[in-house]
Amino acid sequence: MSEMKPINLRAFKKTALKNKGRFRRFLSKLEKEPPRGLEKLTVAIEKEVWKEVDCLSCANCCKTMTPTFNKADLKRISKHFGQTPEEFAKQWLKKERGGDRDWINKTEPCQFLNLKDNKCSIYAIRPADCAGFPHLPKKMKDYVHVHKQNIEYCPATYKLVEKMMTRIP
Repeated sequence: MSEMKPINLRAFKKTALKNKGRFRRFLSKLEKEPPRGLEKLTVAIEKEVWKEVDCLSCANCCKTMTPTFNKADLKRISKHFGQTPEEFAKQWLKKERGGDRDWINKTEPCQFLNLKDNKCSIYAIRPADCAGFPHLPKKMKDYVHVHKQNIEYCPATYKLVEKMMTRIP
């Protein structure tokens, strides 16, 4: 078993880009024909992944992606800042283009990320989207589409899929 090492983002991005197509094809196949025991295998592999991936050495999700902020997030986080949800949204967020038009960060990296130590300044009250990321413990068959996107942003997702590919023919 590997041990936890700091993530070299440049090397990760290069590797993820190189393997993205192969990984996505594998995930599409999983989506169409989930093998017996998939959920059990996912849970076991996820435990291995977290022994190897140190999120604080990476924070690529906070640097290159934005969470969506739901109504409860807006209420909770704005209260923390002594603002109304409308004031908070006006200061920090924008409406996403197209679709349901969710609230998302105005900037990348995330305004709440401390770039010196990769820690979130609102960790205890962070958006639900952040708290759940990268959604590894969720039911695999329901989250394959999310993992297809996240393999190139998240080393933990990448490692989960990589390990699955060695165990599922």
